[in-house]
Amino acid sequence: AALALLGGSVAALVVWRWLGRKMIQKNMEEARRTRDECMKKMAKAVQQFREQVPSVQTDAILSLPLLELTGRLREGSLSPRTVLYTYLEKALEVTQQTNCLRHFIPECEEQLREIQQHKEKGLLYGIPVSIKDHIGHKGHLVTCGLVQCLGTLMEEDSVLVKVLKRQGAIPFAITNVPQSLFSYDCSNPIFGQTLNPLNPQKSPGGSSGGEGALIAGGGSILGIGSDIGGSIRLPSSFCGLCGLKPTAERLRGVGWRLAHPSAQCGCLLLSHPVPWAVGPMARDVDSLALCMKALLCQEMFQLDPTVPPIPFDEEVYSSSTPLRVGYYDTDGYFPLPPCMRRAVKETRRALQAAGHQLVPFSPPRIPYVMTELFLKTFFADGGRAWLDVFTGDVVDPGLKPQVNSCKMPRLVKKLLALLLKPLFLLLLKLIHVAVISTCRSVKEMWNHHHQIQVYRSQFITQWKELQLDVVLCPVLGPAFTTGYPGKLLTAISSTMLYNVLNFPAGVVPVSTVTEADEEELKLYQGCCEDLWDRTLKQAVSGAVGLPVAVQCVALPWQEELCLRFMKEVETLSRDK
Repeated sequence: AALALLGGSVAALVVWRWLGRKMIQKNMEEARRTRDECMKKMAKAVQQFREQVPSVQTDAILSLPLLELTGRLREGSLSPRTVLYTYLEKALEVTQQTNCLRHFIPECEEQLREIQQHKEKGLLYGIPVSIKDHIGHKGHLVTCGLVQCLGTLMEEDSVLVKVLKRQGAIPFAITNVPQSLFSYDCSNPIFGQTLNPLNPQKSPGGSSGGEGALIAGGGSILGIGSDIGGSIRLPSSFCGLCGLKPTAERLRGVGWRLAHPSAQCGCLLLSHPVPWAVGPMARDVDSLALCMKALLCQEMFQLDPTVPPIPFDEEVYSSSTPLRVGYYDTDGYFPLPPCMRRAVKETRRALQAAGHQLVPFSPPRIPYVMTELFLKTFFADGGRAWLDVFTGDVVDPGLKPQVNSCKMPRLVKKLLALLLKPLFLLLLKLIHVAVISTCRSVKEMWNHHHQIQVYRSQFITQWKELQLDVVLCPVLGPAFTTGYPGKLLTAISSTMLYNVLNFPAGVVPVSTVTEADEEELKLYQGCCEDLWDRTLKQAVSGAVGLPVAVQCVALPWQEELCLRFMKEVETLSRDK
């Protein structure tokens, strides 16, 4: 009888799991079907517009920089309707090539009618804007690439979307993200892998990878992403865009609600001392500045009182005073490919020739920051909270190594840490979540928070002693081949540092990969010429012609100075 009962229980468990998998599959298929129907609906709307207005000069509109486009819309020489449908058509084309869109926003046609009734034209009047998956829009999902989030629609617009609309912008597309947002690739089991429009073998980066692909492909002129380890800056680097990660508290209002399933993902981002930030992505620095100016308005400050009421300082952004610039081309932790270091060196020389003062700067203790501050922050509980978001879900292949590591029993993790300790350099290169020590008590967690504050103070002291205005440094790139970001978790040290510090940091493309870079890559040895250095070589090889970027950094709350420095770098790179 006991054996029969056991057998029946096992059979019931097998059937229950089978039914669960079938339900997951059904939910994913339904989400894809809904997306496809929306695409067809928008394609039909575009076709109807083309029949009504056959003489639209599509290429001319798509080639206009944002500042010029806003001018044309405000003076009336272009209509918001023409611009919207032009970008809708292009976005359809780009997503067919790259799979960058999670959904169109059909309500964009209502917003189009709404802005034409406004007495005042906002700073983004008539501008179509794309938004990352987890930025809430009324009537739409916030999925984070998770099946558990497919059943609940947002009941209202997030503050960010409300402010965009108030400024006359037209949110028209929601872009794809990696599952759980904890990846710098862009793939999830529901909507699939997003590709880089500049090379379909390459990743667009992540987690704002859908934004990167759509903007780089010409299907959006302005996008809103988020960044907790480089999620705005890495797609900007991989796709040849400009992107800004502000001080985290400078912009808020993404729109999670605690009752919404995505709040579990959101709470992971909000509840630890390395803060996530929302910021703009675009084709040039002036677009980023205009977006920040539009968002930092009374509407934002009133709707979200946690945002400091600090309007955009146009005087700082427009200044031409020579800058004192700290610089480094390696952080001493994860050596980047030769082309990324070349970009810093060439930019440094150009800045010097333009009259700026360049000062060598060495960021302190990056291995300590990476292992003890950044990764330990994310996996302080051994990754249990992160694993919870995958309950009843299919895990994306790119995340399986990290998920499996977190699932290891604590004793196994301790043994691995002990065994790997003698291989310290190797450990520093991979330092997987499986061997990261956890915070085992509230006291340890408070101490961890304190260590981050101490490091920030030390970094600022070093910055001030050198009397720096800004810092020029490398960013990870060029674009990785798809699938490789998941194999190189710790390669993001160049961007991660400024999330730990909570400094504004932006990325500007300054060059492209040359044949000479590709030849020099063959000689790249990295730190130890080990498995992970060889993996990096494989990840970035075959990148001739792809963008090469640099990173620009300022002290907290100095977004305008950061943008002003980015603009200077952009101008000098275009004058070469």
